[in-house]
Amino acid sequence: MPYIQSDEARLYYEVAGTGTPIVFVHEFSGDLWSWEKQIQHFSRRYRCIAFNARGYPPSDVPALPSRYSHKHAVDDVAVVMRQLKIRKAHIVGCSMGSRTALDFGLTYPHMALSLTMIGIGSGGDPRNSEAFKRDAEARAQLYEEGGLAEVLKGLRKADNRIRLKRKIPRAFEGFCRRFMQHSAQGCAHITRRVMARRRSLFSMEKPLRAMKVPAQVVVGDEDPGAIDAGLFMKQVSPAVQLSIVPATGHLVNLEEPDLVHRLTEEFFALVESKKWRPQGK
Repeated sequence: MPYIQSDEARLYYEVAGTGTPIVFVHEFSGDLWSWEKQIQHFSRRYRCIAFNARGYPPSDVPALPSRYSHKHAVDDVAVVMRQLKIRKAHIVGCSMGSRTALDFGLTYPHMALSLTMIGIGSGGDPRNSEAFKRDAEARAQLYEEGGLAEVLKGLRKADNRIRLKRKIPRAFEGFCRRFMQHSAQGCAHITRRVMARRRSLFSMEKPLRAMKVPAQVVVGDEDPGAIDAGLFMKQVSPAVQLSIVPATGHLVNLEEPDLVHRLTEEFFALVESKKWRPQGK
């Protein structure tokens, strides 16, 4: 299996295709295989790279909580690119991976051709940060005490995921099978050290206004948290274009892959032809 070493954690990765690079960053409950349809599609003309974040087997699951942080997540993307000798790439993320993609674009703008953020969340409301942290701790404890099977019971009924179950039952069952291959302890560490400690998106107006990297946000209209986050980003950042997909939940790339491919190809074409312009320019 191919691995890249990043700060005492080996990251499993896969590469397909040739051309301009795309780096895919997965969601909290998913893994690199969540991007399979996108990799099949884009690898016809692009070099597609996907990796499992630290804490997701077959990547390493470090035992020390200090080996997990949002900074680690962002820096891991940069390490993967450097090890594969990629100078710049389109960065595509979903949910937790969308927030990593955004902060990668803010931290390493010279390495990002563009940012695509599917189902990005707010990371909490700064007016109620203590409640957000309490909820995160409760989720972490559920992973540790109930295990993956207990968490999956809730995911199967989650409002923003049930659309996938209704639209494409086979894809939903595949998601559930892959989820059970994760590490409960890894998920607990990520919940506490990454999810619970990220800066709220709603407190990031200044860096979002100054962001220069071309960005698209894609959210489902049945994913309220992502809608709020996407609208906020569109309102404050001239660099952002927003698409809201009807009758769709959180996993837009799994629910509506063809639409995601079309939107993203059009976005990439504008960026690569240098015809993309920020709002108002």
